[in-house]
Amino acid sequence: MKNVDDLIESAAELAARGLSKGEIADELNVSRETASWLVERSDATTQPSDRPQNGPASPGGPQDIHVDWSAIGRDSKRMSAIAEAMADMLAKHGEDVDLTIGIEKAGGPIATLVARELETDLGTYTPAKHQWEEGDIEDLGGTFSRNFAGIRDRECYIVDDTITSGTTMRETIEAIRAEGGDPLACIVLADKQGLEEIEGVPVYSLLQVISVGKEE
Repeated sequence: MKNVDDLIESAAELAARGLSKGEIADELNVSRETASWLVERSDATTQPSDRPQNGPASPGGPQDIHVDWSAIGRDSKRMSAIAEAMADMLAKHGEDVDLTIGIEKAGGPIATLVARELETDLGTYTPAKHQWEEGDIEDLGGTFSRNFAGIRDRECYIVDDTITSGTTMRETIEAIRAEGGDPLACIVLADKQGLEEIEGVPVYSLLQVISVGKEE
């Protein structure tokens, strides 16, 4: 994706497929607020008079950074290389960890490869944002898939593609602890917040994305 217009078009396509705004946020690697704005903007631009005749739609909206890692995700060899680097960063926590949890959707495939590198079992967690449309996300809950390994009071790693606000990672940590598990570390491809830890759990990332600009 090259510009905001591309994101608006993608948001419209995903909304037309029936994805919730939380799922759209996950697919586009943006915040829920940004996803809502993109969907609303796509509705507004369905009328020709609402879009400038020359040039892209006005960006505006919430402050966010879109991370497009599809060049990695579309190729299994590249994904494996990235997973090897992520596993190497996690390995410092010792050899007793026997479970890797991937946050769905994008974190699942990455976690699968990381788990293979670390020779751990694999679990997946679907966060509450996948059900979110409007209102308080606290009223919703996430789930662990029964098709994969359970927590069973085990130490584990958490894997996702990006951290936008940290809300999803925090939710996952709390959900693991509620099951009696012990999350030792989190790792992502890109961290938009530059976080060192969440709820006392260290956060690692291959890339930290820092927005540099003049404050209003």
